[in-house]
Amino acid sequence: MAASMLADWMKNQKLKGPAAKGATTFDRNLEEALDVRRRDHALYTLKKNLWRDGTAVDFSSSDALSLGASGLLRQEFNKELERYPDLPPGPSSSRIMDGNYQYLEMVEEEIAHFHDSETAVFVNSGYDANVAVLSAIPRPGDAILYDELVHASAHDGMQQSQTTCRVSFRHNDVEAFRDSLDSIIHSQPLIRQGKRSVIIVVEAVYSMDGDVCPLQDLIDAAKEIMPMGNAQFYVDEAHSTGVIGPQGRGLVCELGVQKEVAIRLHTFGKALASSGGILPIVYLSMGYETDETKAVILGTKIVRSALINFARTIIFTTAPGFPVVAAARSSYRLMATGQTIQAQENIRVLVRYFLDAMASNPAWQKAEKQGIVSVLVNYDWKQKPPVSHIVPIRTRPRYSYWLAFHLAFKDFSAYPVEYPIIPKGQSRVRLAFHANNTKEQIDDLVSAICSWAQEMAEIELGHGDASQVPKAAKQVYSSLYSDDMID
Repeated sequence: MAASMLADWMKNQKLKGPAAKGATTFDRNLEEALDVRRRDHALYTLKKNLWRDGTAVDFSSSDALSLGASGLLRQEFNKELERYPDLPPGPSSSRIMDGNYQYLEMVEEEIAHFHDSETAVFVNSGYDANVAVLSAIPRPGDAILYDELVHASAHDGMQQSQTTCRVSFRHNDVEAFRDSLDSIIHSQPLIRQGKRSVIIVVEAVYSMDGDVCPLQDLIDAAKEIMPMGNAQFYVDEAHSTGVIGPQGRGLVCELGVQKEVAIRLHTFGKALASSGGILPIVYLSMGYETDETKAVILGTKIVRSALINFARTIIFTTAPGFPVVAAARSSYRLMATGQTIQAQENIRVLVRYFLDAMASNPAWQKAEKQGIVSVLVNYDWKQKPPVSHIVPIRTRPRYSYWLAFHLAFKDFSAYPVEYPIIPKGQSRVRLAFHANNTKEQIDDLVSAICSWAQEMAEIELGHGDASQVPKAAKQVYSSLYSDDMID
């Protein structure tokens, strides 16, 4: 299956603009735009799932706690549906009209209580949540200070905001944060006078780097620089939900800074597995339609009211249906009752096991010295346990594809990440670990990565194939010229 999937992907990277001369202007212009991506082998395609539809081991999905893969969430979800047999599947209206209902508000209150927040409000996705918060909350005259690696949806939300002062700071760099905050204060008199606010946007765990925000240090710096209290934090906890903090409550609760953070975002479709993946299939099999609501925004009553009144992604959309809210409640019940604690610990153990195995492998050590690969981890895992389930393997440009090809043929699902998802020159293969992965699977993964690293090291030293292309990549590239894969 890996061979056919990779062949299809490679064929989709062929330039099509030159062959579109007889096409309409509309189609030709689109093909030429897509060819810009194809030239860099960066055209996105909808491809087969190697671990769900095939036999590959999953090191790519967001099901960190393995709630979806284990069937545990499905069982809890079915119980929840049985508790409320008479609730209709959909609200059929926006919440500001007549789409609101008691069960939805009850679950929002439960989630808010779990995270020690005053209120919670459901939204259609993490993307919609970022757009909602950053387009609706900052007022004219406010400023937005954001980590340079925040999610694309945060940038889209900022572009729709009413503030013209938007400043980034170097990723996870507290000193750069202080400098940027100082520059805002000096350039914005109303903020300096305490009449307007600075909205500080960070992520608890950064999805492409797997590193954790130095949130406590940022909060301390903001208090020192802006003692009037008009620096307010917005923390995206999409990739920390379920994985970090007591019972998976997230980084804010782990640090005990709930009162220091104005707004938080938690998603349901990643570690909680309650939207996307397996449960929409359950919805459809039961005759339910779903709009796949999968995120919640936490904040004060004032924040909630502002979102309901000003956020277009909340106002102009149908309220979440009962099955979707029930799925979220099922995930939270598993966390609240302690059924995910062991899964959290498993992730920490497995990530550390992987990092130790990689660091001690001679082939990896050699390739790392040559600059071919490195592990992007911003903490000493030998001194303290890993806190993130995401471990990127940094490579030279384009090597990320070659490593991903190699892993696919070895029956591992892991995907390359390239520009424009990440900055140019920071190619990587992103590994996501799961609670139900085994040490045996990780041993095999390490062996596969290191065999590729050794092959690349030999190629670069002139001891390998003179074509400078590793075996797996040659096998994939051959699909451009032949339907038959090389054995």
